[in-house]
Amino acid sequence: MFTKMMPNITILTPTYNRADRLPHLYTSLLKQHNTDFIWMIIDDGSTDNTEKLAADWKAENKINIEYHQKPNGGKHTALNYAYPFLKTPLTFIVDSDDYLTSDAIEKINAKYVLYKEESDLCAFSFLRGKPDGGYLSTGGVPYDNLKESYCECRLNRNIGGDMAEVWFTHCLKEFPFPEYEGEKFIGEDLIWVRMSKQYKMRFYNDVIYISDYLDDGLTNNRRKHNIASPKGCVERAEEFLSADIHLKLKIKSILQYQIYSAFAGIPKKEQFRKSDHKLLYLVTFPFAEMLYIKWKREYKN
Repeated sequence: MFTKMMPNITILTPTYNRADRLPHLYTSLLKQHNTDFIWMIIDDGSTDNTEKLAADWKAENKINIEYHQKPNGGKHTALNYAYPFLKTPLTFIVDSDDYLTSDAIEKINAKYVLYKEESDLCAFSFLRGKPDGGYLSTGGVPYDNLKESYCECRLNRNIGGDMAEVWFTHCLKEFPFPEYEGEKFIGEDLIWVRMSKQYKMRFYNDVIYISDYLDDGLTNNRRKHNIASPKGCVERAEEFLSADIHLKLKIKSILQYQIYSAFAGIPKKEQFRKSDHKLLYLVTFPFAEMLYIKWKREYKN
């Protein structure tokens, strides 16, 4: 039986038609050494039996479950929708395709007790592992308890891939995702980069989260989703361009700014006028044009 006291952590799971995958995550939550958490499921307009699954699990009364429904709008809109319901100081976003190690909540709580008073902290970042071993990121961090911003650690140290971030809830509420009508995808790192201008994170080399990219998942289909949601991608590129990151990433971002602006129907004169990086825009313009034509042929047909 779960405790009725307010825990420190909400596990936040936005989901869309993943009733076949959610039981694996549920089982991993039942196996937690510490079950003092809330599992909040945000059903983003599923048409399968997700609602019945959640109702059955709530009736079992083994862990504290909250279930909320909304019309389908994409993962970022599901996260925004969840924020008013969040009451715990920490929020751990865990996708419906994934699951946790049995000591995940225990490890998160231990870090929170040590560092909950640090006012410039927005998150604890752990590692994601693959089911058969190895990391979802391209590497770990130089040492445990490293305190840097997302840009300093993840971008300027060239650590790619996904990690397992546990966010201070007030920071998520402070930085909601932008929403554009008709667009159902946006890179979550837009917010992490925006947040890093004000807050830092503490990084650890412990694996607490297991992921396996699905063929129909967001990660494996990212470019296709980006092209279908170009306005959000333009805003993401602008955020990266304004951040303190190395030149290679700036070049990648200015290319994305031009390409997704073209997919969004923004005229080139307006793109150039709005850009704060006009020299970089001009230098990369021919390459952006070639990539736009190539991607349009590959993904829009």
